[in-house]
Amino acid sequence: MVKRGTKATRKFAASGQLTKKIQARRKHQQIQRKNPKNKGAKSRRREPAQAERGHSENEEPEDVDRAKAKQKKSRHVALKGMSVDDFLGADFMEEDDEAGEPDIGASESEDDGEDEDGDDTDDEDDASFASVDLLEDDGAAHMLELSTLAEKDPEFYKYLQEHDRELLDFNMGDGDDDDDDDEVSDNADGAAGPEGEQLPSLTEKILRSWQKSLLETRSLRALRKLLIAFRSAALMNEEDKVLAWSIDSPAVYDKLVRTALRYTPVVLEHHIPYKLLPNGRYKAPTQTRKLKALQKLIISFFHNIIHIVSQLSDPELLKTAVTESTKMVPYVTSSRKTIKQYLKACLGLWSTADDRVRIASILAIRKLACATDESILDLVLKNTYQTLVKSSKNTSAHSLPSITLMKNSASEIFCLDHQAAYQHAFGYIRQLAIHLRSSMKLKTKDSYKQVYNWQYIHAIDFWSLLLGRACETSDGVKNSDLQPLIYPLVQVATGAIKLLPHPRSYPLHLHLVRSLIHLARHSLTYIPLAPHLLPILTATLASKSKASTLRPLDFETTLRVPQQYLHTHVYTEGLAQETAYLTAEWLSVRVVHGSIAFPELVVPIVASLRRSLKAGHGGPKVSAATKALVERIEESARWVSERRAGVTFAPGQTAAVDLWEADLQFDDAPLVKYVRVLRKTRERQRKLVEKARKGEDEVVEE
Repeated sequence: MVKRGTKATRKFAASGQLTKKIQARRKHQQIQRKNPKNKGAKSRRREPAQAERGHSENEEPEDVDRAKAKQKKSRHVALKGMSVDDFLGADFMEEDDEAGEPDIGASESEDDGEDEDGDDTDDEDDASFASVDLLEDDGAAHMLELSTLAEKDPEFYKYLQEHDRELLDFNMGDGDDDDDDDEVSDNADGAAGPEGEQLPSLTEKILRSWQKSLLETRSLRALRKLLIAFRSAALMNEEDKVLAWSIDSPAVYDKLVRTALRYTPVVLEHHIPYKLLPNGRYKAPTQTRKLKALQKLIISFFHNIIHIVSQLSDPELLKTAVTESTKMVPYVTSSRKTIKQYLKACLGLWSTADDRVRIASILAIRKLACATDESILDLVLKNTYQTLVKSSKNTSAHSLPSITLMKNSASEIFCLDHQAAYQHAFGYIRQLAIHLRSSMKLKTKDSYKQVYNWQYIHAIDFWSLLLGRACETSDGVKNSDLQPLIYPLVQVATGAIKLLPHPRSYPLHLHLVRSLIHLARHSLTYIPLAPHLLPILTATLASKSKASTLRPLDFETTLRVPQQYLHTHVYTEGLAQETAYLTAEWLSVRVVHGSIAFPELVVPIVASLRRSLKAGHGGPKVSAATKALVERIEESARWVSERRAGVTFAPGQTAAVDLWEADLQFDDAPLVKYVRVLRKTRERQRKLVEKARKGEDEVVEE
């Protein structure tokens, strides 16, 4: 009975690589035939072949056909007993009678690089990674000491305790080895593979044997088998895909995915570690024999992760996939196509997924940005900002928390490299200025929409967050490369406030003022906001409002007030309270309240508000909010005057003035205390509204 070909041979034949190997061997043999050194040997081999052909010419045509059929049948029978190396020789495919020639040996070097578009030519050919097995050490492999695993890798040890306790307590005398999967019966229940053959079904026993090999010896052979099985799990619902395993049990599927994600970074870190730099960045692993053999396997694994991420619905498993794939980012930085696809997948999760998955995604994006390759950083910054702007097109009470999270995390990414961030920030702030200029020139309804929209407002707020974070220092020294962008950003924001001074646009003006206050507080830059806040307060004091049954407006999620809200108590009172709070916030900033000239600075503000209170027709809540603000401002002005009463230097001595302002502890000032109380009250009300929105409380108490 003829022995069947090995399972590896059948898998290789089904993978589609056979034709490529045959063509490479034939091309190499043709080159060898043209070599003059080989002509003598070929002529000696050609003589018996010619004799056989001369003998066959004397035979009848029917005898020749029967001989060819018999020869073809014998060749097919011999194929079943071939090894992988004999199968790659492909001499049995030759039409002429050259089967007796010795195997010249084709070149095994393949194109490990990418095409001009960055495409990896063999990303999905998992079955052809036989060279990985050759990397195993011939001597005793590295045995992991389980007693010291908790000290060397506590996170991995904790995972094993939670999910694979049996693996930590396994018996070294067990008979399981890495080749258990090769002994699976071909008639096992499974999905139909190529040419109708049944795929072997992956069992927990086979998976356990791979885990043991990975844990004991960091086996690359077991890693290859694990990742090929992971490919089957990722593509099991795809058509026209050649798979190696069928996975029938949901428990085995879940354990396979988690095992591949958890174990692969550990094994790669052991065999091909990468270098972390003191500045937080990393260098890709050096090109070694192991890395060259594993490169395609890693790239294929990454593409399978990207594919499976789009199908997972469990947030916990999705978070695990993103978190564990982040650890392998340094190994794929050489593949631009993989980087782009992985970045796109992470940005998609960052903008739409659960909060836990969002945080894991931004950490993955940050890992990409920490590469020493500046082109990758530029790619990350550009796509991150574009994703943020696209996601902020529609803002509501439900989407505002996620947009805020995106802005904060994106500003952290941009702060990794101030020089690279400057190039992008300059271009995008200039783009905002161009939109504003065109709106000022045209003065049409459509031109106003280019500025008065959520994307424009969130863009200004994002750059305010970024510049505030980049220019914030403990000693007040502004040494960031992004410092020169503060002035143009303030000009764009104040220009947008002046574009349409209509009462219906006041909420939009307050959004921009809120962004500028944040920028002034963190960058210690004085921004004169009184000309933009006082007109709103004086207008509310001078307007005659009417009663209505409309619900109060949420100024955090409102840009343009509906027409029916104008001149109503609910709008006027809410606008006055919000404006008074922002005025107090701006005056309590250190660069304003901590100035030695604070008493003189607030004189025009107090005079304007008192004059409006005296001649105004606002409601009692509007007047009460304004009076409380004026009283706190005057108390703080007297508090600063008392602190500077003993000053002996002149106003022109700027060094002495700066020293006095730096030593001033203004946390106990009346206005600062007043703002602190208002902030706590607003935070408590916001939490009550959030509970009511989620349905936790039926009634919202004021």
